[in-house]
Formats: sequence, C-alpha cells, structure tokens
Amino acid sequence: MQNNLLDTPIEYLKGVGPNRGTLLKKELGIFKYKDLLSLYPNRYIDRTRYYKINELISTNSEVQVIGKIVHIKIVEQKRGKRLVAIFTDGVSEMELVWFQGIKWVQESLKLNEPYVAFGKLNQYGKTFTMPHPELDLWEEHQQQIQKGLQPIYPSTEKLSQRISNKSMIKLMQQLIIETHTLFSDSIPPKLIETLNLLPLQHALIQIHFPKNAELLARAEFRLKFEELFYIQLQLLLKNINRKNRIKGHAFEKVGNYFTSFYENHLPFPLTGAQKRVIKEIRNDMGRPVQMNRLLQGDVGSGKTIVAFMSCLIALDNNYQTCIVAPTEILANQHYIGIQELASPLGLEVRLLTGSTKAAERRDLHKKLESGELHILIGTHALFEDKVKFKNLGLAIIDEQHRFGVEQRSKLWKKNIIPPHILVMTATPIPRTLAMSLYGDLDISIIDELPPGRKPIQTLHFFEGKRLRVWKFVKDEIQKGRQVYIVYPLIQESETLDYKNLMEGYEGISRDFPLPDYSVSIVHGQMTPAEKDIEMERFASGKTNIMIATTVIEVGVNVPNASVMIIESAERFGLSQLHQLRGRVGRGAEQSYCILMTGEKLSNDSKVRMETMCRTNDGFEISEVDLKLRGPGNLMGTQQSGVLALRIADLVKDQEILQIARHHAIQLLQEDPRLEIEQHQKLKQTIIELSKKSTIWNYIS
Repeated sequence: MQNNLLDTPIEYLKGVGPNRGTLLKKELGIFKYKDLLSLYPNRYIDRTRYYKINELISTNSEVQVIGKIVHIKIVEQKRGKRLVAIFTDGVSEMELVWFQGIKWVQESLKLNEPYVAFGKLNQYGKTFTMPHPELDLWEEHQQQIQKGLQPIYPSTEKLSQRISNKSMIKLMQQLIIETHTLFSDSIPPKLIETLNLLPLQHALIQIHFPKNAELLARAEFRLKFEELFYIQLQLLLKNINRKNRIKGHAFEKVGNYFTSFYENHLPFPLTGAQKRVIKEIRNDMGRPVQMNRLLQGDVGSGKTIVAFMSCLIALDNNYQTCIVAPTEILANQHYIGIQELASPLGLEVRLLTGSTKAAERRDLHKKLESGELHILIGTHALFEDKVKFKNLGLAIIDEQHRFGVEQRSKLWKKNIIPPHILVMTATPIPRTLAMSLYGDLDISIIDELPPGRKPIQTLHFFEGKRLRVWKFVKDEIQKGRQVYIVYPLIQESETLDYKNLMEGYEGISRDFPLPDYSVSIVHGQMTPAEKDIEMERFASGKTNIMIATTVIEVGVNVPNASVMIIESAERFGLSQLHQLRGRVGRGAEQSYCILMTGEKLSNDSKVRMETMCRTNDGFEISEVDLKLRGPGNLMGTQQSGVLALRIADLVKDQEILQIARHHAIQLLQEDPRLEIEQHQKLKQTIIELSKKSTIWNYIS
C-alpha cells in the first residue's frame, strides 16, 4: 500500500475541509486518510430491498421505498409547523414529514421525480409516515458505490450534529474512489490462497459498502485475520530476536542445593504439573539465552515451591536470585514461605521493602554485594539504583502487570548479562488473552492442585438467610476453625466502604460476643504496622474471625481458616471473588466460601454467582470473566493499549486469533528471518509497525 497518499491530512479530503477536519480529529482521533479508512462501521442496515407501500407493516423499522412526491403542504400545529409531502409508488400513498429545516427542505424537493425514501416508519390510523427521511433521486441513488447493506459509523453527539451518517458515507465513498487503486496485499499469496482470503482492495470496499451479507462476512474475516496475524507475528519475532540477541547465563549444573532439597526437604510430593514446569524452567536456564517465561497457576497450585526450586538452580551455579512482589503484604508472605524452605539448606534470605530500617538496609546492601546474601525478596525497593548484586542470575516477578516497563528494565541492568526472568501470576488468564498480552513469553501452566486438597464448597445466600449463615459460622468456630468476612472496597467511596465495614464490625461483635468469640479487623485506613498486628493475631489463632476489606485478597496464609464469607458479593468481579475464595482451603479440612448478596441481582451478577458455585477452575472462571467484562477491564487499564484493536475482538474472535497464531508460527518456522521473496512486503509492513507504539509498549 502506498503510504504517501494515505498519510494525507484528513482536511484535504474533498468534503472535509478545516472545520470538519478539526472535529474528526477531536472526536474520533482521525488525522489522516488511513485513519478514516480504518473507521469501520458499527453495524449495517439492509438497503437491498425496496418495499411497496401496501407491503409495509407497523414495526418501527427502517425501510426504503421508491416513489414520487405528488403534493407538498405545510401544516400548522400547536408548536410551530410541519412539512408534509405525499409520496406515492403509483398504487398506494404515504406521508414524508419534516419538523425542522422546513424552508430548506421545501425548496430542495422536486415534484413528480423518482426518489428513494429511506427511514423509520410510524403509523397513524391507516396512514404510514416517515419523519425526516433520507431522500435520494433515483438516478443519483443508482450511481452510489453502496447498493446493499448501508454502513452505520461510530460517532459522538457533537460530531453527529455537524457530520451525519449520510455525510460520513459520502466522505468514505470519496476516500475509496481516491485511494482504492493503492491497496496491495502484504500477506503472502500462498497464505491468501490457503485461507481463501478476499484481496485487501475488495475487503476494504466490502467492509464499508458490502453488496451482501456473505461478502461482508468474508471482508470481516480478512481484516480481522490480518490485524491479529500481524500482532502475533510481532510477538513471535520479538521472542525469536530476544533469543538470538539477548545472551543469558547458562546454568548447566544441578548441584547440592537443588538435589538436597528435592531428596531430603520437600515438604510434600510435587504434582505432575509442578514437575513438568520445573523441567521447562531448567531447560530454559540451561541455555546461554535469557529465559523469559510466564508461570500461570491458580490460587494454591504451588507456584512458590516452583519459584524456590528455580532459585536453587541459580544458586547451584553461584548466582544470586531475587523475588519482586507488588505489595509489602505479598512480599512478606513470600519471605515467610521461602525462609521456611531455605533454612534447612543454610541459605541467607532477606526482605527489602519501604519499611526496612536503615541499619538493616546497610547490612543487606553489604551482603548483597559480597555475594553472602543468596535470595533477596522485596517490593519496588529492589529497583533502586543503590541495590547492587554481586551476580544476579534469576529475577522472579510476581503479578508483573502491576509493574511498569521502566521499573522492570531496572532489574535487567543490574548485571552485564541480564538475569533469567520468571514472571508469575495467580490470576488465570484466558488462553486467547495470554496469546495477545504475553505472546512474546514462553508460558508454563500449573493446572493441577496438590493432592489432599478438598475442593472448596461455594454457596450463594440472599440477605434473608443471614441467621442460617451465622449458625453455620458458629458451628465451624466450635470445631476450632477460623472465618474471614470480607467487605467490598470501591475506591471512589472510601468513606462509605469504611462505614459499611465498621457497621458490619459492630453487628458481628454483637452476634459473636466475647469471651466465646474474638474478632480482628483490617482495613485501608490502618497503618501497615497495625495491619500486621491484627493479621498476626488471626494467623496465630488468638482471634477466630477476621473482618477485612480486600486487603486480604493477597497476603495472609492461614491453613486453619475454613470459611470465607464475602459480603455484597455482587459488587466484586469474578476474578476477585476467585482470589478471595483462595484464602481458604489451605489446610486438610473441608472449606467453604459463602457469597452474600442483596435480593435483586443483575443478569451479570447472577452469572457470576452461578459460575462461582459451579466451578473452582480459575481458567474456566477467567473465560467467563472475559466474556462479561471484555479484555481491557480484565487486565486493568495499563494493559488495554495492546487491545485497542481496529476491528478484531478478542472475546468474539478467539477462533480467528488461533488461526492467525498458527499461521504466524508456521510462516516463521519456514522463514524465521523473512528472507524469501514472497515475504518481502510482509517484512516491510512489520518494520513499519515496529516504528509505532501500537504494541511494543504493552508487551513485557
């Protein structure tokens, strides 16, 4: 495609000009010809059928009729006037009506000339009326590009006042007339033939002005495939390039630390999935190329032990390791867990967060630089320039989507040869989303829970069953178990949340009085030290009920806690409900998650409650969540840029995405450097895309 004309500023297109150009830029971000060309219709109206007036029925739908105006009259009404034109097809009559712009419309109408009238129908008595119809002289109508399905373009309130949909259609027709000879395919001919794709020129004309539904479907497939195919190619090439360019430490030996831990200190047998993932990591770290792997595992699937054993491989090869977590609570939890696993091996493990005291920091920095410190666990504090390792060999990043690209790159620079990277997430990501957000990473999945874990039973109760739930809670506490009660946290309303939490706390304190029951409380307005004290009281069993906001979503690990009650569960997203449920079920006893809601639930809320009660599978839950919320919301705003797709939709077009990835992989296996003749246009397109920030800023 010749980009010079497509890069023409939009105001130069016939019919646009400076004023409309400014409006298109502000309202829709359309700066150049190519931006307008990529403004695909939202929907289409069938303009293939012309109705006779005696065929019309009262449906309030949009129809088109061929006929002539035989009479025009102005009718006085209580407020202002209306213009009425009697429209006939030679057999029957209907009325065309205007309430605005009457003088201009009256002057433009021609009597006894064939017109096509298009618009919404109303019926008064036996007479059909069409208010403010689109009118085209039959002769002009026949000359238009669009003869089939009429496109309806995205707009805004401000834009539609100045540029109607009809005007937008005319602009698009003008644009296609000026540019359609420039469209040339960059997708290789062999692939076009294999998938029977429409040529690009035809696809672009048919997406804007489809002759029929079949051609529209083929045009959509072609353009969606192309968009997803190029995203996948960029991701896969990025992975290939990194493996070719970024050298890594080759950890060739598995020594005493790993072997001794595996043979003598494993707290429980590894699952098949854990063994498979450790093998994948060992293979990666054994090569002189930087590992860049994503470790996905559901809540409680045992990612920590996999992370620790990965650290041991680095330590066996005389390299240090670090684990970075997004919050102090999570960093603390990792520290406690890793410290417990490391102590029999005589390893030095330290914690570095914003709360670490100055004297402790000095000692920690000294040991880090001398190599005496083996594993450093911490928060963003690890990114600071003064944190210097003797030889960092492996960096593990937990919940990496909560760190910026710039922050993560600081870790890479702590060594001349960058460390191996293992990214972990406890938020299961749907396969299609992982392909697009993390398509440049190698992915390992722990899809098996440790043996002996009983599936958590999830139950949904409306507010009216509160007494029954409290009786159940008392029975569980009687057995020596502990209970979480979580209240929603919505940032816009921290005072309201605090009020809800405190009211809940007072009510629960009355229903569960001392000395038989003792209650802890944790919320966002407490200091970190206060939170730690309350969490410690609960973890050590001094209190048997923990009332909290979602701060305990990640953090506390109390095997004795067997009940999770989520208040106003309809105010939580599916993945958050699943994360909260994962706080229980960590011991050998049967655990329960109770979802409390109001009586009236939206359809989405009903689906969320039903899904939670039906399955404990985080990956299945994430698929439902993706369908309910869409990709941008699921990943958080900072991830949505890669998903700002022009035409494809990651929820609806999962099949096309998989086809695109399959063919991208196949093409790069045949020609990894895109050297053969028929791939040159494709290579040029990739180079052009890589100059933009459409995707590179958002991939890890």
